[in-house]
Amino acid sequence: MKHLISTRDLTTDTAIAILDTTIDMVDVRSRDVKKLPTLRGKTVANVFFEDSTRTRLSFEAAALALSADVTTFTTQGSSVSKGESLKDTLQTLEAMGADFIVLRHSHSGVATTVANNNWVDAHIINAGDGTHEHPTQALLDAFTIRSRLRGDDARGEDLAGISVVIVGDILHSRVARSNALLLKTLGATVTLAAPRTLLPREIGGWDATVVSTLDEAIETKPDVVMTLRVQKERMTSGFFPSESEFSALWGMNHSRLSR
Repeated sequence: MKHLISTRDLTTDTAIAILDTTIDMVDVRSRDVKKLPTLRGKTVANVFFEDSTRTRLSFEAAALALSADVTTFTTQGSSVSKGESLKDTLQTLEAMGADFIVLRHSHSGVATTVANNNWVDAHIINAGDGTHEHPTQALLDAFTIRSRLRGDDARGEDLAGISVVIVGDILHSRVARSNALLLKTLGATVTLAAPRTLLPREIGGWDATVVSTLDEAIETKPDVVMTLRVQKERMTSGFFPSESEFSALWGMNHSRLSR
């Protein structure tokens, strides 16, 4: 697999292998020498056209732990402000030695466009593209779920028999899309809970159960409830009457947690 654009790119065996490798990396991080030589001599370029703290720093830390050289690109102070295209930017970074490009962009489908059109020979990792996908976040969530429910050394295990509820702003959430796909690939049961105004039109193709209230979802006794924030920065109109009403109907509280 040359690129990681979507969780659709992952077979069950590949996803499990990544989760198993993550167990090894957790062990490495607990050592005095927190590095492996896996990517020595390689360069990872973090290319972020959208603000980020956790994702950008996580990719930097991961690349450094694998002994890669790391360069980070942000639009502020770059030639993008002068009209330089995304294609030119990526090709410039590759010419400067980038072997891997970690790309975050506010437009959905950008990572797919870059990979499918072979703009660069470097490996592309999608670190979030608009409201489309965020595959590495889904892998992290799956690893956390497996570790919590199967144990810290659950090598070779999938998520069969585990039920997950995803609640909140599903319409604008790339994390929800990636999680719904990956969780099903790993054998979990997925339920989506959100107001109709915050569900995407293509929800029927997600292979997940859709319920009209969070309370209905909780009645199924899920193993995991994944809550999504309301992404106001992606909203162009009102999707619900008020924040207080949304919180009352769709927020996790002590009463719901105790059921």
